[in-house]
Amino acid sequence: MTGLDRRPAAATDATLPRGPLAGFAAGSLGMGVWVTVPGLLLLYFLTDVLAVGPWLAGLALLLPKIADVLLHPWVGHRADVEQTRRGDRRRLLLLGCALPVAFAALFAVPGGLTGAPAAAWVAVFFIAGNLLFAAYQVPYLATPADLRIGYHERTRLMAFRMVVLTLGILVSGLLAPLLTGGDAATRGGYQRMGVILAVGMLVAMLVGVAGIARLRGSAADRTPAGHGGWRALRVALRDAQFRWLVAAYLAMSTTTHLVLAGVPYYAEYELRAPGLTTVLVAAFVAPALLVTPLWLVVARRVGKQRALLGAQGAFAVGSLVLAVGRPAGLPVLIAAVAVLGVAFAGMQLLPFSMLPDVIRAASSDAGGTGAGTYTGVWTAAEATGAALGPYAYALCLAVGGFVASTAGESPVQPDAALAAVRYGFGLLPAVAMLAALLLQRRYTLDATARTTT
Repeated sequence: MTGLDRRPAAATDATLPRGPLAGFAAGSLGMGVWVTVPGLLLLYFLTDVLAVGPWLAGLALLLPKIADVLLHPWVGHRADVEQTRRGDRRRLLLLGCALPVAFAALFAVPGGLTGAPAAAWVAVFFIAGNLLFAAYQVPYLATPADLRIGYHERTRLMAFRMVVLTLGILVSGLLAPLLTGGDAATRGGYQRMGVILAVGMLVAMLVGVAGIARLRGSAADRTPAGHGGWRALRVALRDAQFRWLVAAYLAMSTTTHLVLAGVPYYAEYELRAPGLTTVLVAAFVAPALLVTPLWLVVARRVGKQRALLGAQGAFAVGSLVLAVGRPAGLPVLIAAVAVLGVAFAGMQLLPFSMLPDVIRAASSDAGGTGAGTYTGVWTAAEATGAALGPYAYALCLAVGGFVASTAGESPVQPDAALAAVRYGFGLLPAVAMLAALLLQRRYTLDATARTTT
């Protein structure tokens, strides 16, 4: 029998109070800024403000993320060591609160740097930011597995997180382009944007640390933590259910970050209205604020796995509409982006609530395992997808012969580059999401998880 948790039901049926839930979720505001703004603006910042060629710009975003494949599991190992020695992961969380400094520095490129030196500056601070992000995110996402809660309560916990994360994505996604100067963005505008958003990130992340402490005080699992560290890493990599889930999430993360990176290009070169960047971001993110509770209801009725497959299919269909471009008409294109947003809400809520199910199953079958190590591998996959998406879009631009520029320049783009902008934003995401759907179908734990807790 593959059980999710063989302890008595009373050990896993705690209902979390809303106050600590809200505090925990607040930490996602800061993380939402980090996962959104670099994904939305950094590639465009490099190619159209710092005159970095698209292939080099893509490389500058990809290489730091490759380092995450090693850094995140290591941070997960350290998180489990902290849990074993101290009974919590608080010190790592506080270290991660230095992330806003790296975020501000990312966009504070010295005025004399363009081209390759500017790309190097961005890459260095991107690496630093990714490490600090891991220090916060890994113990943060280990929290559901650390708590004495069951299958549906994990979904409820992550629904709170998803609503607040969506709010962070929406607010930062709308504010960031405006703070840079909009259609007349400058280096100074990007620097101003980085500082302002960094302050908000810091406040939100500190509130999140306090919220986690309150949750652990009300529903912490008092049973032994079990083995962690490198042994847990071996367990995670051998766990077939985890491998399929994380592989599908890697494909989903790659696809959503590809779309995010393509928004400014699609607005400027396909729709011929750079100001529509904020409209497209709002259409992509805002639906999640409304539909996340609906995804929670759907997951309760049909299970997380079936709900997630539906979200993936909807995302693929919406992407194909975007590949049509201007002939489809602006209302249709905005509606298609909204469909992507509805699907995105499900693809954020459901996999993150399935992850602690997998960890609990591993804990039951293997006599205890390290939640931090599992989440370290998970966030490494997420970070890799965050790099592969923009890189894939940058390669599309490079193949199409896209011409890089500095702020204020408006070079004429060849027809092949304009086609690359459109198909990279529509057709490529549809193919990638279909791959995610096929991978997700191999995950079979959900039926067992629903009946065990």
